[in-house]
Amino acid sequence: MWTALVASVLMVLGLTSNAAYGRPDGRTAAKTTATAAAEQVLTWTAGDPIDRYLSFPATAVAGPATIVFENSAATGNTTGMPHTLTFDVSDPQYNNDVRLNILANPSDDQGGKHTAQVTLTPGRYRFFCTIPGHGAMQGVLTVTEAGGGEDTTAPETTAQVEGERNADGAYIGHANVTVTATDAGTGVDRIEYAVGSGGTWQTYTGPVMVHEVGAHRIRYRATDKAGNTAAEKAVDFTVVAPPTDDRTPPETSATVSGEKDTEGRYLGMATVTVTASDAGSGVNTIQYAVGAGGAWQTYTAPVMVHATGTHTVRYRATDRAGNTAAEKAVDFTVVAPPTDDKTPPETTAAVTGEKNADGAYIGRATVTVTATDAGSGVEKTEYSLDGGPYLAYTVPVVVDRVGHHTLLHRATDKAGNTSAARQVGFDVAEGGGVPAPHCPEYDERLTVIVGTVDSGVPNRMTRGRCTINELIEDEKDWSSHALFLKHVDAVLDRLLTEGVVDAREHRTIYRAAKESGIGKPGQTTGYRTLFDGSAETFARWQHVGGGRFGLNGDGSMTSSTAVPGMGMLWFPQRQYGDFSLKLQWRDDAPGAGNANSGVFVRFPYVHDHPEEPRPEWVAIKFGHEIQVLDRPDGDLYKTGSVYGFDRVGLGGAGVTPKGTWNDYEIRVEGQHYSVFRNGVLINEFDNTGGQEFSPPRADDPGTDGRRYATGYLGLQVHGTTDVISYRDIRIKEL
Repeated sequence: MWTALVASVLMVLGLTSNAAYGRPDGRTAAKTTATAAAEQVLTWTAGDPIDRYLSFPATAVAGPATIVFENSAATGNTTGMPHTLTFDVSDPQYNNDVRLNILANPSDDQGGKHTAQVTLTPGRYRFFCTIPGHGAMQGVLTVTEAGGGEDTTAPETTAQVEGERNADGAYIGHANVTVTATDAGTGVDRIEYAVGSGGTWQTYTGPVMVHEVGAHRIRYRATDKAGNTAAEKAVDFTVVAPPTDDRTPPETSATVSGEKDTEGRYLGMATVTVTASDAGSGVNTIQYAVGAGGAWQTYTAPVMVHATGTHTVRYRATDRAGNTAAEKAVDFTVVAPPTDDKTPPETTAAVTGEKNADGAYIGRATVTVTATDAGSGVEKTEYSLDGGPYLAYTVPVVVDRVGHHTLLHRATDKAGNTSAARQVGFDVAEGGGVPAPHCPEYDERLTVIVGTVDSGVPNRMTRGRCTINELIEDEKDWSSHALFLKHVDAVLDRLLTEGVVDAREHRTIYRAAKESGIGKPGQTTGYRTLFDGSAETFARWQHVGGGRFGLNGDGSMTSSTAVPGMGMLWFPQRQYGDFSLKLQWRDDAPGAGNANSGVFVRFPYVHDHPEEPRPEWVAIKFGHEIQVLDRPDGDLYKTGSVYGFDRVGLGGAGVTPKGTWNDYEIRVEGQHYSVFRNGVLINEFDNTGGQEFSPPRADDPGTDGRRYATGYLGLQVHGTTDVISYRDIRIKEL
């Protein structure tokens, strides 16, 4: 059934299993039945893994070629999983003259082995698997001219060092190294750089920023598409710390992690993680040494110790002002794990939760994975949800997104044996009142978009149940571009460690963050925080009238069940004209009732108003209330209504279960009001003047010149049974 389903999906997308695309000039670029022997045979194989081809060629010669793609039992496919071999024709940096797309699985009419005749031209072809969840299966085929190629000239390379310098020519605080390369022949394929005389070569994607105080050398080179590599060059420079009176060395600590036996010894390997912090000039370098007399080395990543025996790892750190912390050390013992175990672990998965009549789980499903190993013992258990990357399994997986889900699970024992992935499928239906995760933002777009720059990387769900977009916080009011980039880098580093993104995606998203310009002077994508759950931001608001809001420990505020009356919490710090206001609200009414509240916008100063002595009524009579009410009966103005003027029913984005956080955006531009609930537009209202409350109210002044173009913001308290909670209140002026 899975094979048929994938095949049908590919047919809908215009991708066929046994035919390749024609060329614009009418010649056949590829077809999946071999008609004549080609000068070269290029073979790809696939099996059970969905993150890589088992084998593939890296180079080829221009001219006719036979493409062989085999995904069969002979190549290691034991599950019947289909794969494709597809040549990318959408990226201008790769050749796009071979439109090849082959679907193969062990049960097809060719036993999973297909061939195609193609004509290759010099350059690079990117190949990948188009089946959802198999995106990590990809690579690049480099094609050169037959007989060595005509292009024998390497690219020209240059480098420039930039930054603020002192009188001695040293760079103050940091230096940026920009490398450029040109090639008049086949074109530049890649640029590489290395830090120091012995540093490893890395792919150059943008200027290299060097913060560490001291003398530095950056080496660089470039390679063209014909394989010619330019001679290595280098730039030397010195970075010095900005002037400072810092005399305090950094604080340091270290932890040792790994699998232990009953005596506390580490099995096979121990990992030492060193951290340092400095509140003054900042940490410049961290160093470590293995053994009592080992040489000091620069610490760049956790130190893995594999050798059996007793070990001492010493560590220290130096700040940018030159202060060095006193040496510290950790001691531990590594022993060899059992080596005679050849049997992988066994895994099972149990799905639990309340089901409806159709067998779908209401609101959420909980998947508990169990792994056992009678030999060396289980080393790690992993799971993959809906074709995503494998993540470490530590606690039951809660799935609360509506729809069909597939979870793969596997385990590895201490002898290195990994079990074949097993699969469990289930459906989640709406309902159940599952609290939403407390994510910094609400953003479920399909790709990671930073500001207005689309990275193209899938916007995956992370281990904390927030999406990558939500963790990046590109709508926050960042004070500087550098601070925003530091935050993005930290988020991506964590996701790289957790396996949510790979190194290429890390670089791609970071590049999008740099292009976004967020935090730079004059950029307007940021939202300013009005309430973030802290006592400091809560104190900026002022209460008038009855009722009260109280601050909670989870970063939210909730209306009181003990203080009666109707009132308002308003923000007196400043007035707003055209804006986008974002917040989250939750219906916490007791029993079967529903919360009744609202967000007031554009009302005048509430105290000593000449026409209304009651401060809490100034907002009602001279501003607009954007209603919050999910009750199916009673008041006709439901969530999203402009109270008294523009009525909305409970259609729109639908009603979420009580106890569930809802995202609310209120956009006011001129006299046009737009209301979004959970990303869906549920109401638009034009304040054209002359409207009255419906039904009419004697003390209402109407909209004719009395509704303001600027004003304050407020949150309504309706009563002790209309319990409402708010959090994450942000605003952007338009």
